[in-house]
Amino acid sequence: MSRDKSNRGWFGRHKVLTVIGVLVLLVIIGSAAGGGSKKNTTASKTSTGSNAATTAAMPKLNQPANDGKFQFTVTSIQCGKPSVSSPDGYITKTAQGQYCLLNIIANNIGDQSQTLDSSSQYLYDSSNKKYSSDSEASIDISPTDNTFFNPINPGNTVSGTVVFDVPKGATPITAELHDSGFSGGVKVSLQ
Repeated sequence: MSRDKSNRGWFGRHKVLTVIGVLVLLVIIGSAAGGGSKKNTTASKTSTGSNAATTAAMPKLNQPANDGKFQFTVTSIQCGKPSVSSPDGYITKTAQGQYCLLNIIANNIGDQSQTLDSSSQYLYDSSNKKYSSDSEASIDISPTDNTFFNPINPGNTVSGTVVFDVPKGATPITAELHDSGFSGGVKVSLQ
């Protein structure tokens, strides 16, 4: 009994295109996952714990910390802001708790362009609670800021502010910075 070619599915009729499509998909996934493949050379990887020994081993404010293709420097953090506004004052966003503004410098120390994404950055408090950034608030305070999905070429440096909405009374003690959503990250003590 012979099979009619018209009864086979699209993938069966187009085997070469199917194989090419699968290979292209694998290359895309591999290149996306390769963004943070370089090891952290500034500080040893530590658990998310916040004990004194762990925090003492981390880079601090105004000290460089490497993750993948980026060398980060946290220059300051300001918490307790109930809202943030655009420079022209037309957009104001109110925090659920309080806004913390993390000011960073990112230098691409790699050999190819890498995208800096504020949504890949985190804060931890003394209870080891992890807080994600508020990308919308980060864009609102500075629409031309360099921390939201900004490609940075090798050797270039950008600075900007990443905004976090944390509960009132919470005090962030550690920032975890990533060169991509797939990297291991590097921790910086905010104390």
